[in-house]
Amino acid sequence: MKPLPPPDTARRILSFDFDGTLHHPADEPPVPGDFFDLVRELRDSQGALWCVNTGRSLPQTIEGFVESRFPFLPDWVVTREREIHQPNDFGRMTPHKEWNKRCGKDMKRLFRKCARYLKTARHQILEHTGAEWIQMFGEPAGIIARSDEEMDWITGRLQMLEPPDLLGWQRNSIYLRFGHRGYQKGTSLAEIARLCGLNSDACFTIGDGHNDLEMLDPQHAGFIACPANAAEEVRAKVAAHGGYLAHEAHGAGVIEALRACFGGG
Repeated sequence: MKPLPPPDTARRILSFDFDGTLHHPADEPPVPGDFFDLVRELRDSQGALWCVNTGRSLPQTIEGFVESRFPFLPDWVVTREREIHQPNDFGRMTPHKEWNKRCGKDMKRLFRKCARYLKTARHQILEHTGAEWIQMFGEPAGIIARSDEEMDWITGRLQMLEPPDLLGWQRNSIYLRFGHRGYQKGTSLAEIARLCGLNSDACFTIGDGHNDLEMLDPQHAGFIACPANAAEEVRAKVAAHGGYLAHEAHGAGVIEALRACFGGG
């Protein structure tokens, strides 16, 4: 897979959450083929670049592209909600070194400062729930709950403990990872827009889960949308900002939202 030739002038950025939004494993294929036809059309008519903005790691993201039979690569890929990559002409993913390096340094510094808060949070979560506290390379702290309801309780308790200013978390259903508020899907999209010489008004973004909330905001995108399967909190935020609530779920909802915002098809 390789990216499409760039438009003569980039005028828009289309940013898509992957799992639950663009990609649905129960569908065949997991990403509708019509989506790629529409991306080509919007590239020609709108000067559109496109981005997959996901919580997956980079290897998991590439696996998803293969599974979904992508005929071409996105112009940009955001992984783990914060790491920015761009495919070269041969399809090899190259990191945005300045951003990714700064993100890594700021994350390490923040987690050192937040050690006491995280210790307290870990103790309370393990004492009061059956959730699992996880730590791995590149992910200093995270949680896997047994249910969405249990994760609702956990996020409420985390907030009650008054987290330090820059400490945030990214939730995807029963999964949560702690991170830096300055590095999430919204700020990553804003950095891509900056690199392309565009502002937030030129950005379209669509997502279904809690970890999409930051990018589903007028601060980062002039066009926001969600598929019909989006979480209630996501639907409420999109509606509050005058965004588009699709009637269709997953990839069909993405196509519906793109046509509603930009025409075509």
